[in-house]
Formats: sequence, C-alpha cells, structure tokens
Amino acid sequence: MNTLVVGPAWVGDMVLAQPLVATLAAAGATVHMLAPPATAPVAERMPGVDAVHRLNVPHGRLGLAERRRVGRSLRAHRFEQAFVLPNTFKSALAPWFARVPRRTGWLGEHRYGVLNDARRLDPGRYPRLVERYAALAGGPCPTPELRADARSLALTRERLRLGDARPVVALCPGAAFGPAKRWPVGHFAEVAGACVQDGKAVWLFGSAEEQPLCDDIAARVPGAVGLAGRTDLVTAIDLLSAAACVVANDSGLMHVAAALGRPVIALFGSTSPDFTPPLGDRAVILREPQPCSPCFQRTCPLGHLRCLVDLPPARVLGEIAACMSY
Repeated sequence: MNTLVVGPAWVGDMVLAQPLVATLAAAGATVHMLAPPATAPVAERMPGVDAVHRLNVPHGRLGLAERRRVGRSLRAHRFEQAFVLPNTFKSALAPWFARVPRRTGWLGEHRYGVLNDARRLDPGRYPRLVERYAALAGGPCPTPELRADARSLALTRERLRLGDARPVVALCPGAAFGPAKRWPVGHFAEVAGACVQDGKAVWLFGSAEEQPLCDDIAARVPGAVGLAGRTDLVTAIDLLSAAACVVANDSGLMHVAAALGRPVIALFGSTSPDFTPPLGDRAVILREPQPCSPCFQRTCPLGHLRCLVDLPPARVLGEIAACMSY
C-alpha cells in the first residue's frame, strides 16, 4: 500500500515519528514522508522511509499555494492513505489536495473534511508523543531508530579534520525553543574542559543560529571543536553516530542521538521528560527540580533559571565517566 506520512516541523518530533513509519513498513507499506526542509534530513536517515518530499512553507505560515502545488504533484503516487502527524489544519491540506482517499490523524484544530479518518485522542492512554504517533497505525511502539551513512561520516570527518582516534564526547548546548531549556554556557565549558584534559575529543553541535553559543564554548576550551554552522543536519546526524557519549539539552539533537543508539545524558529544566523523553536503554535524564518547574516557558519567568543553573557539571561528568565504562 502506498502511504504518505506528513511529518512534524520540529526535529525531535520527527525522530519520534519513526516508530509509526516502522510499523507501516513492517506491514508492507511503501512509505513516503512529506516534510519541511528543517526536518526532511531526519526522514532521509529514517529506516522504513522510501522517499522524502519537501514542503517549502515557512514555519507558522499557511502557504496555501505551495501546499496546493505539492499536493497536486503527489497525485501521481496514488497514495491510499495519509497519516497527518501535526495537529494543525494546514498540515492536512497537502494530502487533501493530493486526493488521498483516506486521511488519518488526531482530531486537532477544525480538521473535519480535510481529514476523513479523524481519531479522538485519549491522552491518558497515550501520554507520550511517540505513542500518539504510533497509535495512528494501530501497532506497537518500538524505540525510534535512525541510520547513519558510514561513507558520509568518513568523508565529513576528513573534510573537517576530525580523524583522530580519541573517544568523542558530543555536546549539544542549544535548544531551538528558547533559553529556558539551555544549560548554562559556563557549565558546558567546564564539562568540555574536563573532557579535553582527560584525553577525549569534544565536538560541539548546533544549528547555524547556535554557532555563537558553540563558538563561545570552543573559545573557552582550547581543543574543543565547534561544528555549528559547519555542518547541516544530515551530516550532524552522521557525526553524532561516532560519539561515545552525547550531552544535550531537551532538544532535537537529543532525540537524534538517542535514535542513533548513542549514550545520551539529557538535561531537563523548564520542560518535562514525561511527554517527549529521549528513548532507548542508553539514555540518562538529569534534572534539578524546582517548585516552579516545569514551567514550559521560552525564558525563565523568574529570571534565575535555577532548574538548570543548579544542575552541577560534576554530576554530568560523573555520568560521562559511567558512559565511557559501559
């Protein structure tokens, strides 16, 4: 059965869509993913996806003409069913324009008509986002999985001169949602310095917008390598697969690393791991709970960010040591 999956706009959410894809592929479906440019590279490294189509609409925009154009271009694939993962009305438009006969998703915002197989969500039954996605296909919820490209990894390491044999500690100090999710730069620098002193390679990952953040840490720690702005998402996925340990805020790269099977130390402050935790048996969640957390705000409303400031680097370094001895 030809199946279209309309993927999410956030990197972490796209990773959490993979169990749905795995369930569909295991049932014999040919799976195509429709995704914005920001998350399409994740789909390109996702087992079970046969083709990726890009929807070039800026985040938050309706983009009706582009959705119509893409939807009409998809008609040639004769999809029998579409799974619309975002809960927005506009996300369901492309499969509607594509004339997919069965369009499945959670009820979401005013989607009667554009969805004709709208399900009513029971949050108590499916408390995690990954479960909500997988439940649309009625199957189990396996752990998300991504697949690195070994040749691309080798070429990227050569291009960026990352060829030494030291164990790699990957640090991901950014978080797209806002600064309330970011462990302090000084804490990351302290961890980076201790790792370099201990003979480990330290690679700093982030988006182009997070390059100043990574460069700040690299400037404080001679030997740490800033990769933000020097890699795109697909090459970052490949490079993360080479890490012996990954330290990340609650971010898309946290989910990427966990889906690659890397040991992940996930730092949570203003958000909760109950809804979108890193999945897999090699993920450790560190928190320093406060009376005000989780607040789910982009910036700390009280101005002190104690939920992350009070999480000491020594605790993270202890978990890194445990990863290395695993």
